[in-house]
This record gives sequence, structure tokens and C-alpha cells, in this order.
Amino acid sequence: QVQLVESGGGLVQAGGSLRLFCAASGRSFSSYAMGWFRQAPGKEREFVAGISWSGGSISYADSVKGRFTISRDNAKNTVYLQMNSLKPEDTALYYCAAGRNLRYGTGSYDYWGQGTQVTVSS
Repeated sequence: QVQLVESGGGLVQAGGSLRLFCAASGRSFSSYAMGWFRQAPGKEREFVAGISWSGGSISYADSVKGRFTISRDNAKNTVYLQMNSLKPEDTALYYCAAGRNLRYGTGSYDYWGQGTQVTVSS
């Protein structure tokens, strides 16, 4: 069992930066792949970035490549999402999720946090 709590969201102007945190509880955190997803009003939840249990494999959605960076610290049971050059279209509720493998689909992840809101003003 893994419990996830996101933080770090907020209101930022276009071009600004935010760093999201996902704190995990549970001794098996280091065995899980972790993903960040986001959901804007009226839209489906979409994959943003993912990282394997070791950090050796990382994947990004095309829309965030070169702007966002995912990382993890297994000693701290934490996953990070550094978001730079933010755009108004990045506005969404951001979720972290834990799954057995690094995948793009929401159905591949077993545990989800409650989300943290990111709002980018133009």
C-alpha cells in the first residue's frame, strides 16, 4: 500500500517556474514507477512525465519536453516535478501516481494522490 500527497502547486505568471512534490508513505515506494498526470477542466487526465523505480528510465509528454523535469529521491520517498517556462495551457490539477511499470495510461497506476492545483496566468 502506498499513500501519495502532492504539494507545491500555486498561481504563477506565464514563463515562471514551480516545483511539485509528491511525498509517499509505505516501505515499498522504491519498487514503484512514478508518474505525474494532469487534468484540466472538461478534459481527460493526461500523462505528463514518468520515472522508473531506479530513475534510470524517464519519459515525458511531447507538450512538456524541454520544460519539465521529473526526478525522485528514494531515500526521502519523494518524487519531484520541476516545471519551467510555464504556459497558460499548463493550468490543471496535477496528480502523482505509483505503478509497477513506467506507462502512459492512467490504468497502469495503482495509487493516486489527491492532486495539487497549478494555475498559469497570461
